Amino acid sequence: MTDDRRPDDDLPDDLGFEIPDDLSGLDAAAPPPDEARASAGTATSDVPDDLSGLDAAAAQPDEPVVAIVVTQVAGAKALAAACSLAGVAVDAVPSPVGALAVLRDAGDAARSASAAEALSRMLRTSPVVLLDRRSGRISASRWSAGEREDDLAPGLVLSGAPEVLEEILVGGTPVADVPGVVTSVGMSRWAAMRALSAGRRKGD
Repeated sequence: MTDDRRPDDDLPDDLGFEIPDDLSGLDAAAPPPDEARASAGTATSDVPDDLSGLDAAAAQPDEPVVAIVVTQVAGAKALAAACSLAGVAVDAVPSPVGALAVLRDAGDAARSASAAEALSRMLRTSPVVLLDRRSGRISASRWSAGEREDDLAPGLVLSGAPEVLEEILVGGTPVADVPGVVTSVGMSRWAAMRALSAGRRKGD
């Protein structure tokens, strides 16, 4: 009598799957959708019920936001005084091309633009340039007498920029580490007026 049993007939019943004669059909051995979903539920990573938090996480910037107003003011103290009178909180940094106003509050582009408007109105005799870096992108705009004149190519603005400007805007150097920085925060109106008067006398 011929034994029609296959070699795999002697395998135990608790394997949970059948070994096919033709191995080319392994794709057919994939678990049905219901079983696949069930097995996926045993993965170590949990999928939250509320996915609304993903948008908030994606909105977080990968790097700090930096906004700098480039001015033609000769000294950092005089610029800090002007910013104090304009009601703009900045850290003023000296540079070869003019003092830089690093905004304390650059939470959104509208705030940066409002600060540039206020400073250009205060320094109405000379234009200022706003450099705004957020989400890895840099924008540049020119302001004069409280009005936004035009947008500039950031590459052209930075091509001849002093090293300290690039270090703060692009290099991520904390403004507190820059020598000669003067803050407008806490400066009284009397001290601001005195600093501006001293600056004018030196310029004469």
